[in-house]
Amino acid sequence: MEAEEQDLMDAYSEAVTGAADRVSPSVVRVTTVSRTEKRTLGGGSGLIYTENGHIITNSHVVHGAERIDVTLNTGEEYRATVVGDDPHTDIAVLKIEPQDELRTPEFADSSRVRVGQLALAIGNPFGFQFTVTAGVVSATGRSLRTMTGRLVDGVIQTDAALNPGNSGGPLVDFRGRVLGINTALIRPAQGLCFAIPSNTVREVADKLIEDGKIRRAHLGVACQNMVLKPDTVEKLKLDSDRGVMVVSLSGGPAGDAGVMRGDIIVSLDSEPVETVDDLHRILNEEKIGRECELHIIRGSEICKIRVKPSELQ
Repeated sequence: MEAEEQDLMDAYSEAVTGAADRVSPSVVRVTTVSRTEKRTLGGGSGLIYTENGHIITNSHVVHGAERIDVTLNTGEEYRATVVGDDPHTDIAVLKIEPQDELRTPEFADSSRVRVGQLALAIGNPFGFQFTVTAGVVSATGRSLRTMTGRLVDGVIQTDAALNPGNSGGPLVDFRGRVLGINTALIRPAQGLCFAIPSNTVREVADKLIEDGKIRRAHLGVACQNMVLKPDTVEKLKLDSDRGVMVVSLSGGPAGDAGVMRGDIIVSLDSEPVETVDDLHRILNEEKIGRECELHIIRGSEICKIRVKPSELQ
């Protein structure tokens, strides 16, 4: 029995070290500095996104900084510029000019993340070069309020220990694939740590690199992912057993149109809404000010509601 336990521990250790080895070359230290006082103000971690020097970090790590320095895993230091900053999702993209091509990580599909799966948080807490902590995914589909007051939905909760300096670093699975970007922890609580899901991160980062900013439509709702009961799917002749449930309204277009707390959104303009990521993806800038049709489940019936999304400020 002891030999079997040792084999399990050895396999676990090899999985952790293997994943860390695969992703560590892509994790960087981000330091914000005051030009006038020549002193470090703060910082966090970052993740290399493109071979030519785009780096993902948290908006709150770099927002308003006068100077940003990036230190690679090799010890090389570079001055960084902000390509785009999206406080609504707490994601920012930096750019450095590296001498050589940088190593980028593999991203996982965050919609396939499951509660209980193993996860690693990697970063530079308190300015140290590199740390790894292991845990499990405690929950998915959480909502987290960013510094703008907007709720980011679909957030991954983990018990992998995070420190303030881990902000902007990756949460990865045991294959070294990025599940999300570590964004915050609740200080009074124990074991409550969060990451922006990888699908949201990639969508935001690509848009910031392309346009430098993001225009969004919004409905004024906060939602969470939901699995529908089989008899509901059968009765309503739905194509999927998934939707997103409205957990709160902020007095925006959806509330004005008659959407209520507890409604389950299953499509928007005939596009299926199975996850919060789907809803965010569909509510792009083309939807701003254009009347759309929501299909919702209310009680045991399907309802159609006309709503005109406004621009998220």
